[in-house]
Amino acid sequence: MRFGKIDYLNLLPFEVFIRSYPKPSHFQLFYNKKKSYPAKLNREFLFGRIDAGFVSSITALRAKNERFKASKVGIVARKEVLSVICLPSQQGEDYQSATSNALLKVLGLKGRVLIGDRALVEVLRQESQNKRDYIDLGKFWVAREHLPFVFGRLCVKKNREFYNKLIQAFYKKRVRIPYFLLEKASFKSGISKDEILKYLKVLSYRIDKKANLGVERFYRNLRILRIKPPRRF
Repeated sequence: MRFGKIDYLNLLPFEVFIRSYPKPSHFQLFYNKKKSYPAKLNREFLFGRIDAGFVSSITALRAKNERFKASKVGIVARKEVLSVICLPSQQGEDYQSATSNALLKVLGLKGRVLIGDRALVEVLRQESQNKRDYIDLGKFWVAREHLPFVFGRLCVKKNREFYNKLIQAFYKKRVRIPYFLLEKASFKSGISKDEILKYLKVLSYRIDKKANLGVERFYRNLRILRIKPPRRF
């Protein structure tokens, strides 16, 4: 049961959930070991080095061809996301995310993509200086399409019975972040505990009917623009 973990603040609620969820000891050992950024986990998942994990939404487009399940749990922006931004005054893709780089092209924007905790730090830095020299890609998508945007999805290749139960449990669970984990996350990221909690409130983890429509709209745009999802070869 090899689970790949995105090592960002956006999955702190899942981190709390998985600590108390009943699971084999070897699951936890691998879970603590296999953590990285989304684009790397895409490759790990497609090559079968992990059995399940949160991968970029663009990778989930290959679910039928690669014979894996794209679940109804993911990282969803319903109004804004704060941790996926475009810096118009700069140029370049973010090597850590395939979905966000593709989204920039879908939205017809120019600039440098920045994701994850680094993006959130940049947003907070600019806010502290009363600046806004960035575009929130989640917010831009919602304003244009009137649908949520799903940045990542929990996908499964093996041990589906175990993961189906885990996914259902997390889908229904309302998670509260313990103080000691919040403090640990704050120390690691350099972001205050209050700002972390404020950030987590803008995210959702349920891919409901409306979010799924957002996924399908994104995939349709990818096909129109002939943007290919990550693949093994």
